[in-house]
Amino acid sequence: MNKLTSAIALGTLLLAGSALAQQAGGDNEPVYGSQLMTQQERLEYRNRMREANSLEERERIRNEHHERMRERARERGVTLPETPQAGRGMGQGMGQGMGPGGGAGGGAGGGGR
Repeated sequence: MNKLTSAIALGTLLLAGSALAQQAGGDNEPVYGSQLMTQQERLEYRNRMREANSLEERERIRNEHHERMRERARERGVTLPETPQAGRGMGQGMGQGMGPGGGAGGGAGGGGR
């Protein structure tokens, strides 16, 4: 029973850590104004977001970053959207799956014959 309890506890910790990492913004999540940033600046921004201790702190960091990027865009004569595009970064969301015809069923394509 002790091994089972340990395994469950370890699994729970791994899932919790994964959820926190996703919430903080993964490395694949687009960074607002990234086309105006160096690779080092993008890395530092992602690290700051990851290390933030609360949602409020992440929001403050994000807002400060957005203002800096808007200012940088003005200086360079580049247009950025007023707000970052929503829905990018963490996949397409629920229900998008493989799309039409992506399954292995025996439909009109003859896969089941």
